[in-house]
Amino acid sequence: MSYVGPDSQPPRPPRRFGGGRTLAVTLAVLAPAALAGYLIHDATSGPEDAKPPRTLPSASRSDQNAPSKPTADDPAKSPAADRSGEPKGEPDGKKDSEDNKDNKDDGKPSEKAPSGGRPAPSGPLKGKVVVIDPGHNPGNFRHTAEINRPVNIGTNSKECDTTGTSTNRGYTEARFTLDLAHRLRDQLHRQGATVRLTQDGDRAWGPCVDERARIGNAAHADAVVSLHADGSAVGNHGFHVILPARVRGGAADTTAIVGPSRDLGERIAGKFLSTTKSAPSNYVGDGTGLDVRRDLGGLNLSKVPKVFIECGNMRDPKDEALLTNPNWRQKAARGISDGIGSFLSR
Repeated sequence: MSYVGPDSQPPRPPRRFGGGRTLAVTLAVLAPAALAGYLIHDATSGPEDAKPPRTLPSASRSDQNAPSKPTADDPAKSPAADRSGEPKGEPDGKKDSEDNKDNKDDGKPSEKAPSGGRPAPSGPLKGKVVVIDPGHNPGNFRHTAEINRPVNIGTNSKECDTTGTSTNRGYTEARFTLDLAHRLRDQLHRQGATVRLTQDGDRAWGPCVDERARIGNAAHADAVVSLHADGSAVGNHGFHVILPARVRGGAADTTAIVGPSRDLGERIAGKFLSTTKSAPSNYVGDGTGLDVRRDLGGLNLSKVPKVFIECGNMRDPKDEALLTNPNWRQKAARGISDGIGSFLSR
């Protein structure tokens, strides 16, 4: 996903810290510890609308010099394709089945994941319903007319969906999110949760953003997480979790979910940081790993606690190396699962 369109809120530039050489050295030593200590704890917050994320020092001085705006290239355009029009595979040519061989945490994702959920075993999340929303769809690029049609997101209209972004070597966001969704589903299922997917690559395109919200609402989900990866400029790196703003208009009313969604998002951010060791975004959220948006239909139309997570920037070489690594994706799934588990067990 990326920050494009007239209704999007562009990322704010990272906060920079002045001072002399002594201060810079001190910050370089203390900032990583302060950052980790803040996000790893199970943070809680009140239901205030769209209060800005708490400001943290940057993870390193190099972060402060990163570009603050996305690239002028359109990261939401159709993914890189070969001459046949099919999306390219992994940069190293491996197939998903080969990726699964490298899973280190409780085995590999199931080959076929039913989107409607399956009987859950006993565990700490028994009785809880979690909806996983893999961003975009691998087939969207073949159905541009369908995904470009406008849908109502409560406050205004927006396109049904997009193709998502991709790495410069052709690993698509849609493929990444579906693989991560399978890993996350298996993590949650082993803890006893009932898990549903909004799509499992089992439909030609979509669903649209309004339908994705309805799926979570109809399931009476205890938590919904939409999985994404960003498409920004080289040098912009790190993850961030997107929280719903307080929005009221038309079919949109997030009043009841702003507080619990922030709680869910802060817990996911903390666990994701501690598990993957990936730094929070250096170009969104002022180093907190949190952002608040009011232009996303999937959040505006949700009636249950919901957040988005941008796991990294697919256009940055350092983040690309992580996002295309199956072992890192397994850690990412565990971090998100632990955050959800913390929220549901509070």
